[in-house]
Amino acid sequence: AQGADDPAAASRPKVKIGLEAKGNYRRSDENRFTVPFHPDSLPPGAKIFEETVDAGSHYELSNVTLFGDAAWGRRFTAHVKIDFIDLYDRNPTSTGQKVDVDEAWIRFGAETLPATLAPRSGAYFKLGKFAKLERQNDRHLESYGLVSTAFNRFEETGAELGVDLGRHLYLKVRAAAGNPVFMRDPNALAGDNGTPVFRQPDPHPALQSGVLILYNAHYANLDLDGKLETGAGIGWRVADEEGRNGLDLLAWANERKLADTVEIHGTFYGGDLDILNGPLAKFPFPIKNDEKREAGGNVWLYLGGLSFFGQYVDQDLAGLPRKGLEGEAAWRFDLPLVWAVGGHQLFTFIAPAVRYSRLDNNFVSPPVTPTPSWAWDWEKVDAGLRLGLFSGVDVTVEHADNQFILKSGAKRHNNEVLATLRWRIQS
Repeated sequence: AQGADDPAAASRPKVKIGLEAKGNYRRSDENRFTVPFHPDSLPPGAKIFEETVDAGSHYELSNVTLFGDAAWGRRFTAHVKIDFIDLYDRNPTSTGQKVDVDEAWIRFGAETLPATLAPRSGAYFKLGKFAKLERQNDRHLESYGLVSTAFNRFEETGAELGVDLGRHLYLKVRAAAGNPVFMRDPNALAGDNGTPVFRQPDPHPALQSGVLILYNAHYANLDLDGKLETGAGIGWRVADEEGRNGLDLLAWANERKLADTVEIHGTFYGGDLDILNGPLAKFPFPIKNDEKREAGGNVWLYLGGLSFFGQYVDQDLAGLPRKGLEGEAAWRFDLPLVWAVGGHQLFTFIAPAVRYSRLDNNFVSPPVTPTPSWAWDWEKVDAGLRLGLFSGVDVTVEHADNQFILKSGAKRHNNEVLATLRWRIQS
């Protein structure tokens, strides 16, 4: 028999393949807000609105995901994640990409997880499509906060170098094709904007626009189109040797030039400066240049089953200043064996979580615009509970209290309830 010290066995990669499916119940409040804009194509007296994408109660299969991982020890790792259906990431929802290579990367060297100690000084190099270095990758709810939606929801194509300077101090630098600036509703469905139906004289889309914020949108292709974004971070971490308790602090910054326009699958609207200049470039927001800069700080805290993630972001988007703050606290409890079905424990864990996020847009809308909500201030509280049903099967139920403040000072809500049944198997 081949033992653990067999050179041939050690040289072979460890391969894991996984499959995940998500089914959802969604109940979205019905809201509509008249906007100060009237296209020439509409009949006189007709109005257009920002309104809930798909109000009411709905059952939907939101995603099926295929995972693949291969590792040769700690020195070389490859990963791929492919989404099918991808309902909640599509933008526009009805015409966006339904099959997406969400992640595809290779890494040389070992990358230390947040709030854990590096075993020693070292470095890694990652190449491909992967999450930005400041993103929270262990969310405990299926929804996203305002900050995670606006700034770092999606992966980018590029390269990242990380260096551990001892066990506590670390540095990271990155260069990637920056995700284009676009717009979406911060609830589950992004909404439809710029789909073919909007070219009709009197459009009646099945899905509405949503109540919109500006955000770094999704790239559905694995290439280096668009403007190159560079970023860097410096962090400090302390933790116990077991990795159950730890604290990680990270300061980071990103910058790039905005493109004149960026093509986005499924819509005739262009991203970056094109979207900021408004319809037909006639109704621009008060942009001043083509610079996009972000700076911020993260904190990760783990104390046994308790976890906390916080992030602050200060952005200058072509002269439009924005600030965001987000914090998520969760506590996971493993449940004792009380009931079993087919030899498997029923009810394996319970994990309540709450997230607070706010987005302050310190600029004003032009007098005529179809998207006044870009300049509104937003505040969102997501609260939910994840329950493990069996090994590999869990359900998450959550409520989004989504509030925005009009420039008049009036407050409005666009709330949503989301329940997610998740099933996952892995070899």
